[in-house]
Amino acid sequence: MSGTHTAGRTPNGGRLLFGELFYALRRLGVPASIHEWFALMQALEQGLIAPSLEAFYHAGRALLVKNEALFDLWDQIFLALFGDAELPTGLARKLLAWLENPRPLRELDPESLAALERLGLDRLRELFEQRLREQTERHDGGSKWIGTGGTSPFGHSGYHPGGIRVGGSGRNRSAAQIAGERRFRDYRADRVLDVRAMAAALKKLRRLGQDEGEPELDVERSIDATCRKAGELELVFTPPRKNQAKVLLLMDTGGSMTPFTSVVERLFSAASQLDHWKRFEAYHFHNCVYDWLHPSFESEPPVSTAALLREHDPETFLIVVGDASMAPSELTERWGAIDYAQRNETPGLVWLHRLRKRWPYAVWLNPLPPRWWRGWTIGVIASLFPMFPLTVAGLEDAVDLLRRRRRLPLPDIGTWL
Repeated sequence: MSGTHTAGRTPNGGRLLFGELFYALRRLGVPASIHEWFALMQALEQGLIAPSLEAFYHAGRALLVKNEALFDLWDQIFLALFGDAELPTGLARKLLAWLENPRPLRELDPESLAALERLGLDRLRELFEQRLREQTERHDGGSKWIGTGGTSPFGHSGYHPGGIRVGGSGRNRSAAQIAGERRFRDYRADRVLDVRAMAAALKKLRRLGQDEGEPELDVERSIDATCRKAGELELVFTPPRKNQAKVLLLMDTGGSMTPFTSVVERLFSAASQLDHWKRFEAYHFHNCVYDWLHPSFESEPPVSTAALLREHDPETFLIVVGDASMAPSELTERWGAIDYAQRNETPGLVWLHRLRKRWPYAVWLNPLPPRWWRGWTIGVIASLFPMFPLTVAGLEDAVDLLRRRRRLPLPDIGTWL
């Protein structure tokens, strides 16, 4: 294995034998068999795995982990043995068991709701980690511990103006962060209903340029020249003109976007099936763009957002799809991503500003009806990106703006950070 880590040792100097990976997997609930382990060792011995930790990570996961639900546990164990993380314990499984069969939330009067304190993100995380260390049993209906059906900032199926949801599903769109693994489903690219109208709108997005090759017959100019010569045939040939447009599509996936899956899939289908642009790429994100974008949440590794900024030229048309609805901290704070385990050093708003600065020809398509565009985060994002409803008419208006290639002013984001 190459790099700064030596196989069989952690970077902090601990002497973990290379084979302990196998025993750690079995001990912590990943049912890797001896046959699968020997297959991995044989692949290493025959040089079938590139000499890097990343290649070993992907090969090991493919051979040893047969259930997607265990991918997160594999990550934790791998980081403990080859990185600087701690081996996981059974706390997470015990905690989720405590949160099963949630108690319903009792009705809260306006005074009780007004008394709930919204905590800063750093304080929220500090208290959450303190509760994890101290909690020893299930709690329901309270205001302090991780539980259900109460007003605690931690748990699910209760209410708090800005807590950390653990388990369960979202109900009030008020969680500042979510603790626990979140796996999202990719948007399908094979939707056919109503795709034709969206494809017709997207086809207008073009940037024609002359191309080398055999001259092509210009029918309209040939007809005009023939008419001018009183019917004497005059054929006019011009150099071929190809669509030079490059399009980058970024789509918010999961969470509050789930009700709009169908309409986003229609847009994705229309864009994916067009053999119309010089270059087209699509990526997924959740709530806000941070350090990584996903070609597929399900089957492909993420791609560095910084790398995309470098690789795509400024003439690229950028189309972002999302409801722009999130906790303000997800936009403005370091470590503000809704995924509790994600440590984004750069706030999401800075990343959005970088996208808009790199690609001035950009629009945002929002599936929410415009009458609902009242949230603070929607307003901030709409000041960065021209925002249009995700309808056929809204898409046509967005494409018309992109075709005009107007460089709209880029606001300073310092007042929001």
